[in-house]
Amino acid sequence: MPQLVHIGAAGCSVVVEVSSGVPCIAHWGAQLSDVSPSSLAAFDPVHTRPNVYGALDREVPLSLLPSHGDGSAARPGIGGHRPGGRHWAPRFSFDSLAATPTQVTTTAIDRVAELRLVTVLSLGETGALLARATLTNTGTTRYLLTGLSITLPISSSATELITYSGRWAREFQIDRKPWAVGAFTSENRSGRTSHEHPPIIWALEQGAGEWHGQVWAAHLAWSGNHAMLAEVLPDGRRYLQLGELLHPGEICLEPGDSYSTPEVVGAWSGSGITSASWCFHRHVRSLGHAASTPRPVLLNTWEAVYFDHDVERLKTLAEAAHAVGVERFVLDDGWFGSRRDDKRGLGDWVVSADVYPDGLGPLIALVRNLSMEFGIWVEPEMVNPDSDLFRSHPEWVLVEPGYQPILGRNQLVLNLAHPDAYSHTFGQLDALLRDNEISYVKWDMNRNHVHGSGIDGAAGTHAQTLAVYKMIDALRAKHPSVEIESCASGGGRVDHEILRRTERVWTSDCNDPLERQTIQRGASMFIPAEVMGFHIGPARSHTTGRRHDIGFRGITALFGHLGVEWNILRATSAEREQLAEIIAVHKKFRPLLHGGETVRFDLACTAALAHGVYSIDRTEALLSYAQLRTATNLVPEMWRIPGLQARRVYVVECVPIPGGVSGATRTQPSWLTTPIRLTGEQLAVIGIQPPVLHPETAVLVHLHTQ
Repeated sequence: MPQLVHIGAAGCSVVVEVSSGVPCIAHWGAQLSDVSPSSLAAFDPVHTRPNVYGALDREVPLSLLPSHGDGSAARPGIGGHRPGGRHWAPRFSFDSLAATPTQVTTTAIDRVAELRLVTVLSLGETGALLARATLTNTGTTRYLLTGLSITLPISSSATELITYSGRWAREFQIDRKPWAVGAFTSENRSGRTSHEHPPIIWALEQGAGEWHGQVWAAHLAWSGNHAMLAEVLPDGRRYLQLGELLHPGEICLEPGDSYSTPEVVGAWSGSGITSASWCFHRHVRSLGHAASTPRPVLLNTWEAVYFDHDVERLKTLAEAAHAVGVERFVLDDGWFGSRRDDKRGLGDWVVSADVYPDGLGPLIALVRNLSMEFGIWVEPEMVNPDSDLFRSHPEWVLVEPGYQPILGRNQLVLNLAHPDAYSHTFGQLDALLRDNEISYVKWDMNRNHVHGSGIDGAAGTHAQTLAVYKMIDALRAKHPSVEIESCASGGGRVDHEILRRTERVWTSDCNDPLERQTIQRGASMFIPAEVMGFHIGPARSHTTGRRHDIGFRGITALFGHLGVEWNILRATSAEREQLAEIIAVHKKFRPLLHGGETVRFDLACTAALAHGVYSIDRTEALLSYAQLRTATNLVPEMWRIPGLQARRVYVVECVPIPGGVSGATRTQPSWLTTPIRLTGEQLAVIGIQPPVLHPETAVLVHLHTQ
């Protein structure tokens, strides 16, 4: 007889059928009030779905890891075989179960294929559904694993998908599409989560928006290669499938060996995309290295000086940064070895005696005396062929013997899975942190993996990813007060697993606020504001060449972990005063911005974007309305602001930002100059009238209860 188990928390329920071998999720959605055995029996798919002509004699449940050997029409969740192609389609039988109110652990075995499969499903107070599977070779011969992926069934009412596209300097672009028939698949072989195909996918009821409709989402918490699938089966069932994409030979299970999938993080909401995002945000905040202290405003030197390091100029830059309110000074690429450009020196993590004859000590001392923290840039996974490291150990790189290596940004991938390469690199980083008062490390990764073999001749991306985790964890253990940022040419490595061991991700190398509006909106759907690095750049963007006033740049960057990436020594005194004002506004609202809940709003006009943050108790909000381009209508439609306390009265006022409100109009809404009072119900049902703004400008709105 089927055995159904319920787990639930945070307004969500999951019903799991556990007796048929590999568990099957029979319900993932609204919280159930009656979880008695008789009530749960209604979710048994064997007894509720008819058997039809053209199908097998019995319906095969859509399990957490579908198997071709069971007759499932879904893409197999397990791929692999023993020598000669044997045991390529295993069939598992139930072995054991352990269940609590929030977690289900099952063990299934295949005695013929000599495999054991353990799956864990949990649903805690964050509201996130966490899924993981571990496959063990219990036989006497090796098992070559080609894939192990988690499958999450989705309601047939979900007829739309949201996926992401992008590229360098234009990450996290939201792509919404119909999901009627067939399959959508996305594969990433870049060796990182990628700029192009970040590992997250959303399924939505038709017309669902930020504040209404059922939505389901799944994210693969993994920093390497991945594959995602969303499929509608011929019988109408729908599912999402996510897992690590394995190159040939990467996982060879010897007798007794095991492989565990990356964790799949799922989110459900019956009231729109925004509240589903909160599940993801709460999950990040629950991880071991989620930031718990105020995020210091930082200045990064990259776009200020690039490789042109001069100690005295950097000291003057640090003094100017302190004067405008910066709290952390981060020295970017160019401080080490022969690194005067991007063609040499990478991999030699020793302070350059040519540029810093007295070491980093004098610069760090000045920064610390100014009551700022000192941070530094590294790229431990890479090496230039023109480096002392490569000349000494060319065998330490991920290349394919017999082929000409393919360079990316004049560099090769250093094989951190090689014990000697790992030991050498860790030793240099450990010495750097030991010998200098460094509080922050910007950990970069600037090229894709291509055709790289590890020490055993197999592809090396899986082992490299684990080695990166191992090194970061080891550095954290030896230097627990040091914070780490994940950067990969911007947003190329953004996922929940890297955030298990870092406090910040760099969402994009592009500081153009117009591009940043959409980049940050996409990223905000699965990571919270305090871990997202947003920088105020110069008036003319270094990546796009566009010019923007400081008000638009400032408002755009306020809603994350604020930074400055601008040679402010070239700024006018008026610009520095304006920058100081914006930083002061950020610090004033920082507890709200970094401790509240991110919100986004649906606007009929796609020429504008609106978003912000609510306090947990819904007594305060800080919101942004940004005009991206000219709109069809002369006057924008009302901006409805749902989700606040219906009966509370809120003061609505404009937060002054340097540059003011810019728009071609005779008059503007009264709240821009004089606060108005509206109830939460009025804000949700009627809303407020946005101002008429020039393209590429924004306004900042503060709501607070009386």
